[in-house]
Amino acid sequence: MSPTPAGRFAPSPSADLHIGNLRTAVLAWLFARSTGRRFLLRVEDLDDRTFPEIGTRQVADLAAIGLTWDEPPQWQSGHRDHYDAVIDELSGRGLLYECYCSRRDIAQAPRAPHAPEGAYPGTCRDLTESERAQRRAETGRPPALRLRTDTFVGTVTDLLHGSYTGIIDDFVVRRGDGVPAYNLAVVVDDAAGGIDQVVRGDDLLSSSPRQAYLARLLDYPAPSYAHVPLVLNSDGARLAKRDGAVTLAEIGVEPALEQISTSLGWPALDLDGMLDRFDPDALPRRPWVYQPG
Repeated sequence: MSPTPAGRFAPSPSADLHIGNLRTAVLAWLFARSTGRRFLLRVEDLDDRTFPEIGTRQVADLAAIGLTWDEPPQWQSGHRDHYDAVIDELSGRGLLYECYCSRRDIAQAPRAPHAPEGAYPGTCRDLTESERAQRRAETGRPPALRLRTDTFVGTVTDLLHGSYTGIIDDFVVRRGDGVPAYNLAVVVDDAAGGIDQVVRGDDLLSSSPRQAYLARLLDYPAPSYAHVPLVLNSDGARLAKRDGAVTLAEIGVEPALEQISTSLGWPALDLDGMLDRFDPDALPRRPWVYQPG
C-alpha cells in the first residue's frame, strides 16, 4: 500500500535555523496541513559539513514553534543502503558514467553544441576504458558518478512560479568521496516517504527539473512544487548568522511567530491562526527583507 501523501521540511544541519528557515518550515507545514497531507521532517546530514548536535537543535526549534510531524524525524545518514541500491540500479541500466572533472575543469571546458550555460559539458561522457584509466592516474582521486541524460532542459510546474524550464545536464548522483549527491538523495527519500508536495526556498527551484527527470527515470511519481521566496538582509543578500539576532534562541518563540505571521500579510497569529487563514494564492511573491528587532 502506498503511503498517505505528505509534505515535508528537510533542513541541512550545517548551522542553526534562522528566521528565514523557520518561515519556510512554517509554510511547508501550512501547505501540507491545509491539504490534509501528513507532514514529515527529514534532516539532510549526508555532507561532512553537517553536525548531529545542530540537527538535534533544529528539530527542537521546529517543535518549539509548534510544528508537528506524523513520523519520527528521519536522518539521511541512515539511508545509505537505499541510495546505494538505486545507484546500482541506474548503473545496471547503463545510465551512469565516471567523471574525473574538477570544478575548474568544468568551468574551463567548452560547452557542447546547444548546451545551456551552466550545464556539464560532457567531458567524461564517452571516455574509453583506457582513457578512464589514464584520468584515474592523472587525477589521483576517485571519480564521481554522473547520470547519462537524454535532454538539456526540462519543465516543471510550480504553484508559485508557474511553468519553469531549467537545465537537465549529466548531473552527479554520487560524489567522488562516495557521498550520494543531493539530487539523488532527495528524490529517493521523497518517493520512499510518499511525499507528493515539495515546499522549499526558491533558491532550489533550478534543481527541480533535474529531480523531476530522475523521478521519471526511476518510475517515481513526481511531486508538486511550491518554491517560496527567501528571506534577505537589509543589503538584499541571503540572511545569515552575521546579520544579527536571527536564530530562535536569539529572537524568542513568540516574537519569531509574530514576525513570520506578519511577513505573510497577517496580523500576529499562532500556527492554528495561520492555518485558518492560509491561502497559497495570496502568499507574497517577493522576498521578505528581515530587520532584526
